[in-house]
Amino acid sequence: MMKPELIVMLTYNDKTVENAYELFNEMKDTPVTHWGFKDVGLPPAEMKKVVDSMNAAGKTTYLEVVSLTEEEGLTGAKLAADCGFDILMGTVFFDSINDYLKDKPVKYYPFPGHVHSHPSILDGTIEEIVEHARDMEAKGVDGMDLLTYRYTGDAPKLLQEVVKATGVPMVSAGSIDAYDRIAEVRDTGAWGFTIGTAFFEKKFIPDGTFQDNMMAVWDWLQKNGRPD
Repeated sequence: MMKPELIVMLTYNDKTVENAYELFNEMKDTPVTHWGFKDVGLPPAEMKKVVDSMNAAGKTTYLEVVSLTEEEGLTGAKLAADCGFDILMGTVFFDSINDYLKDKPVKYYPFPGHVHSHPSILDGTIEEIVEHARDMEAKGVDGMDLLTYRYTGDAPKLLQEVVKATGVPMVSAGSIDAYDRIAEVRDTGAWGFTIGTAFFEKKFIPDGTFQDNMMAVWDWLQKNGRPD
């Protein structure tokens, strides 16, 4: 099994940071290949500038949309296509969003389960969330964005069961701020995970920069990727 992929989010408290462009360009030569941000915090023209810079550096780009209505999800999908993102993460699944992206070069990774509130909360039984994930996979989504640590129940068990039940990339998003959580994600076989706020809050190297914290997690993954 491969080690899980780190997706670096230039977001703090569910909003894209204003200096995302400058921040990315300071770090574009690092080996981290997956980068993203949220659909809130920057005007679309500025978002496109950041994505263009990421794409030019050969990175894979992610737009995460935490809005919950169909209309907001479709707006996010159009934004992802217009700005040139590789992957749209998030949105509550709607057929209209899935259909819209079918002929676009943007992959769709919606939320499995019942997501509500801001910041997002995921509730329902593990069985219900697994069933929803299976239904979305049957409808042809490219991957999923599971709010593992926003779940009101047993988070590691939820992630493990959803990964086991599906065959598409599973990204664990939200509230990953310690190596033990990264290890839990790794042990489930999930494809990857996002970190944003924890890098800004220096959860891994308290006296380090954003880049120091990011590279500490990157280095940890190289050493502790996934046991055989």
